[in-house]
Amino acid sequence: MILLFRFVILALIIYLFYIAVKFILDPKRKLENAHEQKRFFFYDVPDNIRKNFLITYEGVMFEGEKYLGTTDRAFEVVSIFIFPHNKDLLQGLSYEDFKFIEQEVKLRYPNAVIDWKSPIKELIEKNRNK
Repeated sequence: MILLFRFVILALIIYLFYIAVKFILDPKRKLENAHEQKRFFFYDVPDNIRKNFLITYEGVMFEGEKYLGTTDRAFEVVSIFIFPHNKDLLQGLSYEDFKFIEQEVKLRYPNAVIDWKSPIKELIEKNRNK
């Protein structure tokens, strides 16, 4: 009976350790932490095309919708639509900030065409024409 009790306690300790490690390494928690600290973080599940990716940059949360299409060699993400969760937080961001976000997305999805939701779209188009 004592041996069984010791085994149950050991199993409980191992389980709690597993849960703690899983919590520490959770990418969603890292995303929330980076958002609070106003750092850049890219959260994505690249294997799941239906799951949108999230980007936090300078305290603004962006969401990107991925659309599958064909390229010369395979089916890949060919279009991405990015929009902020809260437009009011865009104050202070510049054209260079949005170019940085585009570059980070292009690193992960090189064949994708990136579109932005208004008012970011107008800012980017105006600065591209200069």
